[in-house]
Amino acid sequence: MLLPGLALGDPVELGIRATFIAWGAVLLFLAVKKGVEPLLLIPIGLGMILANVPGLHLAKYVCHDLSGQLPELLKGVEGLVNVINFGNYTRVCSPESTSLLGWIYHLVVRSEIGPILIFVGIGALSDFRPLISFPVGAIIGSAAQLGITVVTFIALALGFRLNEAMAIGVVGGADGPTTIYTAVNVAPHLVGPLTIAVYSYIALVPVIQPPIIRALVPKRYRAIEMPSPKEVTLGHILTFWFICLLVVGALVPAAFPLVIAIAMGNIVKELSTKVGELERYFKTLADPLLDIATILTMIGVGATLSYDFLSQYVAEASPAAFFSFIVRAFMILALGLVAFAVSTAGGLLFAWALYFLTKGKVNPVIGCAGVSAVPIAARVAQREAQLAKPGLYVLFHALGPNVAGVIGTAIVAGFYISYIKHFWAP
Repeated sequence: MLLPGLALGDPVELGIRATFIAWGAVLLFLAVKKGVEPLLLIPIGLGMILANVPGLHLAKYVCHDLSGQLPELLKGVEGLVNVINFGNYTRVCSPESTSLLGWIYHLVVRSEIGPILIFVGIGALSDFRPLISFPVGAIIGSAAQLGITVVTFIALALGFRLNEAMAIGVVGGADGPTTIYTAVNVAPHLVGPLTIAVYSYIALVPVIQPPIIRALVPKRYRAIEMPSPKEVTLGHILTFWFICLLVVGALVPAAFPLVIAIAMGNIVKELSTKVGELERYFKTLADPLLDIATILTMIGVGATLSYDFLSQYVAEASPAAFFSFIVRAFMILALGLVAFAVSTAGGLLFAWALYFLTKGKVNPVIGCAGVSAVPIAARVAQREAQLAKPGLYVLFHALGPNVAGVIGTAIVAGFYISYIKHFWAP
């Protein structure tokens, strides 16, 4: 063909590409015009549009179907290629040499480097002193993971496979990098809709949480003052991370990469206040590294919502297969909302339990901060408390459950990944 770029493909393929391009355009509109997570939705939307432009094939994979299970000779290369089991045969796929977006996904997202580097940046921006000062907040952070479990069972009841249901459930933790990390490990074909779901609802936390808070916490209880926080030293922080890494490494090794990443970022931040030379590392982790990792990861995630990428995961690239995927993608968006709501309610209920156990020293409103949306959920708790009593300050106490939720979600995700890899047969 004289102009190969004009090879638009068959009408079915063109229609599917147009659908994904329209979806990407909607994300760009929400980001640019409505201000919904622009740093995340803009690269995702661009990735979707570029990956679906007819003729470019920027997310195309080369696949080979092998009869039966994966041969022993190839069992050491699962990290270098996508291996999809179709029962009576196995498909092995790798990005085409000119597949720019496919390689970005494969080298940054599929390798888990992107999500882990984002966690390093999050650690550098986070403050774990509130958790160490108010350790009981860890209970609230773990309780807010209730949405993960509940939605996992709901997804199973709706017909999703176990690996898909577990990946969907992790959306309830309100942690983008952990959601991506989990999806890549257990359900890579869902990484696109799961990422869109988790970041969309993180942006909507100030809209979703207040009605739940007001329904479960009467105004006079939202006005409760909490005791002054205790002083936390650098030694306390280093001890906390040593114990945390020891426990996670021993009990949930699949979560260790995420936890050690956030620990590294946070330790560099804390040490930079004592060792001046480390300040440049802290600035690099908190700004350039985090931004680069986020841009590349989100572009790679956007590329997964494309005809070329998803063709790996269907036995036959038919309209019915892609229509089924799109329907399931919107089901995931709905389930994500349920997961957020249940996680918020779980955190509030456990905060109520602490209120009674401490004889009124815990303001139940901080329970909403148990989800991992740092620091958005903590700010929602502060705003609701101040609406009940102007001048009331609970932000510091709310940040404890907030950062505990990050670790809690990583631990649950690690357990899910371990279970799927070692005990579940597809």
